[in-house]
Amino acid sequence: MTEHYITLFDSGFLPNGLALHHSIRRHDPDSVLWILCMDEQAYGALERLNLPAVRLLRLEEVETPKLRAIRPSRSRGEYCWTLTPFTADMVFDRDASARRVTYLDADLWFLGSPAPLFSDLERSGASSLITPHAYAPPYERSDAYGIYCVQFMPFVRGASDAIRHRWQDQCLEWCYAEPDGARFGDQKYLDDWPQRFREQVRVVSNPGWTQGPWNATRFGVSEAVTYHFHRLRIVSPTRVNVGAYPLPRAHVADVYRPYLRDLRDAVSSLTAAGVDVGIQQQPLTGFAAAKDMASFRLRNWRWPSAPYALEF
Repeated sequence: MTEHYITLFDSGFLPNGLALHHSIRRHDPDSVLWILCMDEQAYGALERLNLPAVRLLRLEEVETPKLRAIRPSRSRGEYCWTLTPFTADMVFDRDASARRVTYLDADLWFLGSPAPLFSDLERSGASSLITPHAYAPPYERSDAYGIYCVQFMPFVRGASDAIRHRWQDQCLEWCYAEPDGARFGDQKYLDDWPQRFREQVRVVSNPGWTQGPWNATRFGVSEAVTYHFHRLRIVSPTRVNVGAYPLPRAHVADVYRPYLRDLRDAVSSLTAAGVDVGIQQQPLTGFAAAKDMASFRLRNWRWPSAPYALEF
């Protein structure tokens, strides 16, 4: 069965999206990646690059009247979250051969084959898989941001319809960035899925397969199938901001360095294609920068000048 993945991003996240695509080609080369382009700049750039096994979607092609109606009430990020529950349907509606569609966050990256995750789902007989944040104890925030992370979410055609449609209705009604106790964006709605959809939803058996900076200190690198580069942002042509979470040395060497290499390759490809790659976040200056660096010395890193070479 050909795996179908779908992600969404705008032109500001083009390097991250290309890094995700590179990792999929390495670890699941027979799959198809669908990309919902949140602006015309992203669509034009990706059309120019003509990436293998990629299918592009324009936002205006997939928006429903209900989505268009609520769009002005959401920020760009909130509208991306609102769209997430609809992404699997976008593929199912356009490709009758797609039996399973997996939503991926654009800042996700594969370190290995996703086969263990799909096998876990298939053995359970469920129609969807969700992954817990599995926070390291000092960073536990399930109460605010949800038990589960919207990052790697497979849905089986037909069998998962009730799950997706309820989630779509919820996000149309409310999908905002400020937690209100019972809700946060598109994410906290997942909290009751294992009880509400007991037979249809599988909670991944090994949370170490899907890692991020909030749980890196809990798991070994060798366990990771995916890594979620939460809050990593390009701040200049030579530097990235990796966020404030402490990172084990093994993750620095074996996760962040290779990812930065993919990001640099992505920027080079975009530049060669005549695409202007802007910075994603303004770097801090003055006292704020000094305080930032004092709290976490590894916050800003240079691009690797050679494979796996990283200047601090």
